[in-house]
Amino acid sequence: MSELYQLPDGWEWGKLGDLFTITSSKRVHKEDWLSSGVPFYRAREIVQLSKNGFVDNELFISEEMYGSFTAKFGYPLTDDILITGVGTLGVCYVVKDGDRFYFKDGNIIWLRKIVDITISRFIEYSFKTEHVRSQIYSNSGSTVATYTITNANNTNIPLPPLAEQKRIVQKLDALFWRIDKAIAVLQKNIDAADSFMNSVLNDVFSDLEQNHPMALLFKIADVNRGKSKHRPRNDKRLFGGNYPFIQTGDVRNASKYIASYSNTYSEFGLSQSKLWHKGAICMTIAANIGDVAILGLDSCFPDSVVGIFSESESNEYLYYYLLTLKKQLESKATTTAQMNINIKVLQDIELPLPSVDIQKRTVKYLDYISDQIAQVKSAQQKKMQNLLDIKSSILDQAFHGKL
Repeated sequence: MSELYQLPDGWEWGKLGDLFTITSSKRVHKEDWLSSGVPFYRAREIVQLSKNGFVDNELFISEEMYGSFTAKFGYPLTDDILITGVGTLGVCYVVKDGDRFYFKDGNIIWLRKIVDITISRFIEYSFKTEHVRSQIYSNSGSTVATYTITNANNTNIPLPPLAEQKRIVQKLDALFWRIDKAIAVLQKNIDAADSFMNSVLNDVFSDLEQNHPMALLFKIADVNRGKSKHRPRNDKRLFGGNYPFIQTGDVRNASKYIASYSNTYSEFGLSQSKLWHKGAICMTIAANIGDVAILGLDSCFPDSVVGIFSESESNEYLYYYLLTLKKQLESKATTTAQMNINIKVLQDIELPLPSVDIQKRTVKYLDYISDQIAQVKSAQQKKMQNLLDIKSSILDQAFHGKL
């Protein structure tokens, strides 16, 4: 639990449970989800709303169910606060005029004011502070992180007088608007760099297709899913050894080579898996589809990742070609609990196959372009981080009465 710090004169500490009624919603089962009707939000949709102000929702419940639930249990009103209790914890959304939706029980905590000594936007900003975030995570579950109604009731918030809250919110809105505009420009520069790399890749391989024969990926490389036979997959005996265990997020977060990982397999874990050698290509086929990276060390991975390795061709050349397929593969994905594709989709992939010497020259050229783009992106990301650090500093000052 984060220690309470010294507040300025006129401020006081308040527990959320003394300021709001804190509840959740009536349970809605998966079989009641529809493709049209009243929008139904989970934690991920609340995160999108908080970030973008809108959400591209795919889940709904019937008008009849919505009417029945709201008649019995009510519905979020303007200035009520919804807070994520799973996934990315403690993300707030303040309900706006005209909002009409229902939300998932347990995943989202619902706050409604019972005393008129605070404003919802001030509480929303408070949930971005280090003091409140440390309370959220110190109370979260040990196995799966959660923020519960009980935790929320006991969360301490610094409360200045109402007029000061309004002044702070107005000041933060103005400052953060300017900073966020600058961050958006930097993000556009990063996106433009990515688009340029994609354009280079498409141009290079379009030219190669016109001048060299095509070959099926399955004919020139070993293409197999990773292996993780044991159930349950979170069995503690599987982990904690000397064998890197690469997951979809590790592939997504790599640049070209996978050099870091978040978990390892034990001897028992290895016995029910397969050790792929350094240099093999990893492609994700679940959750984040079509991300590609090359193993920088001998590793295991589950069947949500496909391993690709050629004895006769340049694997770096194959890597760069596979980078061009992400959108194509995403369009073929099916969605259940998460997006995924079948490895059979890869059986039809053809690529231009010049001599190994030309493959190596192509890799050298693409490495050069990729390195230049990486430098540009790194510079933009450093500037973005500096701005985020400034936001954090401003927020800290605001909630210590120094803004």
